[in-house]
Amino acid sequence: MTAAQWLVYAENRVAPICRLVTAAKALGLRGMVSEDSVRRALAALAPEASEPWMRGALMSSVRQALDRPWVLDLDATIKPLYGHQEGAEVGYNPHKPGRPSHVLHTFWVGNLRLVLDAVLSSGKRHSSGHGKAAMARLLDELGEQAPALVRGDCGYGNEDIIDVCEQRYLLRLRKTANVKRLIERLFRREDWTRATEASQGWQAIEDELRLSGWSKARRVVVLRRRIQHDIAVTAKAAAKKRGQPEANEQFVLALPHDQVQDNAQVWEYTVLATNLTYDLAAIGQLYRDRCDCENGFDELKNQWGWGGFTTQDMHRSQVSARAVALVYNWWSWYVRAAHPQARREALTSRPLLLAAVGRATHSGNQTTLYLTPMHAEAGLIKSMIANVHAALQHVKAAAEQLPKLDRWRLLLAYICQRTSDRSACQHRRQRWQRLGNCCF
Repeated sequence: MTAAQWLVYAENRVAPICRLVTAAKALGLRGMVSEDSVRRALAALAPEASEPWMRGALMSSVRQALDRPWVLDLDATIKPLYGHQEGAEVGYNPHKPGRPSHVLHTFWVGNLRLVLDAVLSSGKRHSSGHGKAAMARLLDELGEQAPALVRGDCGYGNEDIIDVCEQRYLLRLRKTANVKRLIERLFRREDWTRATEASQGWQAIEDELRLSGWSKARRVVVLRRRIQHDIAVTAKAAAKKRGQPEANEQFVLALPHDQVQDNAQVWEYTVLATNLTYDLAAIGQLYRDRCDCENGFDELKNQWGWGGFTTQDMHRSQVSARAVALVYNWWSWYVRAAHPQARREALTSRPLLLAAVGRATHSGNQTTLYLTPMHAEAGLIKSMIANVHAALQHVKAAAEQLPKLDRWRLLLAYICQRTSDRSACQHRRQRWQRLGNCCF
């Protein structure tokens, strides 16, 4: 199956393919196969051949852009199932408790929101230990292009993952008894960093902690922020008669205007394990940037079909998951080339760049496709297409005699440069606006 076919399949989630005859001709395809043909073709792929093939293709779609320091984000997402598929087990499923599911252990390029690999597991294999082998393999394949930082939530805050990382890490810890005792001890100290607008009200302090099972003490950063919104605190009544049954105990509700909260301070906190040498005040924001991968999960599952297309066996589901992630990466690069100012999700970018009335003309050995956009933002569409044309012309002029892999590397370097230039300009503009300079 060609890349163009996978693009059309990911766009339409396989089922409505029979109506896409025009799209097939526009992509240079002779025709489109049915959904059953796709399932039979996937079943014919041997796992020992399809596994390295799909992993290599997914890595190649991103690797050429990893020539500068970057961040690897670790996370897993739950895919609910509604049948009797292989690996459909009842495990951790916060949105649909009791529903069988699959787990996708995913490795992201931080902030770019690109997928390096996605490993499908059964519903009960959701813990970080089940993604450890895939993570170690990924880091070995990257070699000199290994990430400058590995980030993960509390599911990855254990020594097994830290030992595999070898690079710098920033991992959240679970709120175990030892972690809570550390927080109680540090709350009494006076050398917390100052809460500022840049830190979003968070204060930070550092210390060392050795949890049970750890081979040595490690540096930890404790973050806290005072909750200033209206809250309601409930507590059991202090006065209780001896022998009174617990069922008759009353709760005391303290609202913000009550006297009990006049001098009270309520805090939220989190604890991070890290070996970074960054400024202590910057650690919190560096970890909060990890949450951007949740937007990637939302886009893949709800706009690209990660949460829908499932086969009876896990092998075909794994191949499909990586294929969708591959098309997602390609489309992400295409949209960043068209709109380097900011990232656009498929929900808005596909109507902009794919919805148009087309007319094909043939003259000699050339086929010209004339597109008439029907979207209200026709001016924006033209500028985006012009940006894509400029990117392709840059590659054509500079790398006409180079192999395909070098052309792909040059294209990604051009997109990354345009993106970073725009980001730097936006940061300078925001800094001047904060300083009150209206002449920028």
